[in-house]
Amino acid sequence: MTVCESLRPSRADAPRYTPIAEHGLIGDMRTAALVGTNGTIDWYCCTRFDAPSVFAAILDADRGGAFELAPDVPARTKQFYFPDTNILITRFFADDGVGEVQDFMPIVDDSREADRHRLIRRVLCVRGSLPFSVRVAPRFDYGRQPHTVGTRQCQTVFTSPALSLALTSNMPVEIDGPDARSSFTLAEGESAVFALDRIGDGIEPRDCAVTEAEQLFGATVRYWRGWLSQSRYRGRWREMVHRSALTLKLLTYAPTGAIVAAPTTSLPEQIGGERNWDYRYVWVRDAAFCLYALLRLGFTDEAKAFVHFLSENISLDETPGGPLQIMYGIDGRSDLPEEELPHLEGHWGSAPVRIGNNAVKQLQLDIYGALIDSLYLYDKWGEPLSSEHWDTVGRLVEWVCANWDQPDEGIWETRGKIQNFLYSQLMCWVAIERAIRIATHRGLPADLVRWSGTRDAIYRRIMQRGWSAERRAFVQHEGDDVLDAAVLMMPLAKFISPTDPKWLSTLDVLGEGLVSDSLVYRYDPSSSPDGLRGDEGTFSICSFWYVEALSRAGRVDEARLAFEKMLTYANHLGLYAEEIGRTGEQIGNFPQAFTHLALISAAFNLDRTLG
Repeated sequence: MTVCESLRPSRADAPRYTPIAEHGLIGDMRTAALVGTNGTIDWYCCTRFDAPSVFAAILDADRGGAFELAPDVPARTKQFYFPDTNILITRFFADDGVGEVQDFMPIVDDSREADRHRLIRRVLCVRGSLPFSVRVAPRFDYGRQPHTVGTRQCQTVFTSPALSLALTSNMPVEIDGPDARSSFTLAEGESAVFALDRIGDGIEPRDCAVTEAEQLFGATVRYWRGWLSQSRYRGRWREMVHRSALTLKLLTYAPTGAIVAAPTTSLPEQIGGERNWDYRYVWVRDAAFCLYALLRLGFTDEAKAFVHFLSENISLDETPGGPLQIMYGIDGRSDLPEEELPHLEGHWGSAPVRIGNNAVKQLQLDIYGALIDSLYLYDKWGEPLSSEHWDTVGRLVEWVCANWDQPDEGIWETRGKIQNFLYSQLMCWVAIERAIRIATHRGLPADLVRWSGTRDAIYRRIMQRGWSAERRAFVQHEGDDVLDAAVLMMPLAKFISPTDPKWLSTLDVLGEGLVSDSLVYRYDPSSSPDGLRGDEGTFSICSFWYVEALSRAGRVDEARLAFEKMLTYANHLGLYAEEIGRTGEQIGNFPQAFTHLALISAAFNLDRTLG
């Protein structure tokens, strides 16, 4: 059991922002909420991942809104997940007693009940007695919409123009301006329940008695444990791998099978910096890599659902940027206009806060390789691709054959100059190579002469122009000697032998130029300007790629040490943000699918190497 301990200060002395890593994630595979170690829910979007926020104190402590629940006395806190579930428990240790808050969103089969998006907070006093205080302060539409508060049938109802929420409890609740408050004392063995429901559109308010909350708790435990029991992973790092799998499942949007990159927006890659992006969408690359990780563990239903999402929700339009966009909405929509919210100050003053993402318009050629590689694995480990799916693969490969040598913005979505990125060409090679494998294995129709010729041309181009004799390494893009951690994918994608002399030299050069205590920077912005001000931290997916590259190169002791070091940078629950800061703090959107899928892959392959 993994726990975090911290001292909860008095309210007057409490910091305005809870650090990113001091949070756990709960959700119902439609939306999600972040719960701080202080007992506050300070991020929650209702009714879906990309909906406007209801609680966003993590982005503005004054105007964002929050659901506070904690003892009314100083207390030490510890936080952990109920074993093998996504139910979060925050414990409070005070002088006169011990209490805990159990936070979860029930997983229900009935679609109408799922639309309720019920958020349950069970409060228990397990030793002695404790006074508790509660403040429910929603701020609808990122704090842009006003709301009214009223009482209806012993429930407190918050009503805004676009959304209404009902708060039910077995404790007395008072209205305080735009908020609701409650104060109560629990003796040992006593409990309280607070439930927040979305209402309207035929969903009526409903009480949540203590017994019903207990039943929903048990049903949610059974759901998560039943799902996790499908895992085939029995390796050395089972707890971390399974926590990563549970996190990826939480980032799945059940109605369509889409997988979001992260459940948050605008958590900064540098405190005080401008590298703040909205990740609540489906990146083709991220989701495709998620399929690989989940298939490795035996979760084929999720892969099937995502393939269905692609088939039913994504239209392959012929545009100058190609038939695929780099990202889509969780419902498949293609328009994701970026907007800044100047009324929110950002996490620790890190402005701007953004919703939407203009990177949707970028050309990133690597997505074709990521997608077709995942379809190849789905065909291999899941179920055979249908004839319709193969027609789609063929269409994508034909486009890649005609366009692989275009300059693009690359995997890191630079907002500077377009380049002929090595990684983009590498993944175009992967797209064609995996399609050839499927066609050969299944005897499917394909222009193998053209495909093979283009595949070989890409290989020769990378080996000739992607290799720097001066740096003794493969580099970021043609015409320069800049290092890039994305080239760590070369042996992982089976483009080059992991023991090829050129690759071993590259691995050494990357280790000297981009690695710091097992942590790996994507690139050096001063050497490769990306159109943005400021610095960033190390990129955690690259750190796990480094582990896997070391392992495949036969440097197993180094790989294992680097992996164990990376595990120490996880938060108390085994969760990772996008990046790690200079002093080990989590930065960027949280938790990030990219990082957790790379952890699974690194653990799986390192286990296999160790035997």
